[in-house]
Amino acid sequence: MVFLKWMDKVILQALKAMTMACFVALTILVSANVFVRFFPVASLHWFDEIIELLYAYLVFYGAAALWITREHFSVGDWIGGRVIKGDRARHFYRLVLEVLVLVFSLVFFSYSFKLTAMAQDVTNVFAIPKSVLYSCMPIAGAVMVVYSIRNVIREMIPLIRRTAG
Repeated sequence: MVFLKWMDKVILQALKAMTMACFVALTILVSANVFVRFFPVASLHWFDEIIELLYAYLVFYGAAALWITREHFSVGDWIGGRVIKGDRARHFYRLVLEVLVLVFSLVFFSYSFKLTAMAQDVTNVFAIPKSVLYSCMPIAGAVMVVYSIRNVIREMIPLIRRTAG
């Protein structure tokens, strides 16, 4: 368990670092683009493809980090805490939600992996393979699948303990 907690921290810190680095780079590039529009001292003809890459990485790695910490948008206790009475019923409700989330993350991972594997074209300026741009999706999807399985297990444990006890 100590190793898994350590891995959680490492994965989460890596995703946070990647997200923050993308955000800082986006801020710098957008600022530079605004500056160059007023003072045309350089050409940023490559701007669009780098921005596309940074936004994709920011969004998907950021979403994966939120997935790990369970800080993403969710129905969660909004319905379960107010409408459903009883611990067992609430755990069952959350289990159903987590299973649906797991199905979503599996579908997302599957399709994003196929898209990334099939991508053969490159960007116009730097000739970056589109698979590099798309690679953040299956990586984030894999993280989401793993942590969705964790969340399903977390919701099953109280139900199993109550049934066994």
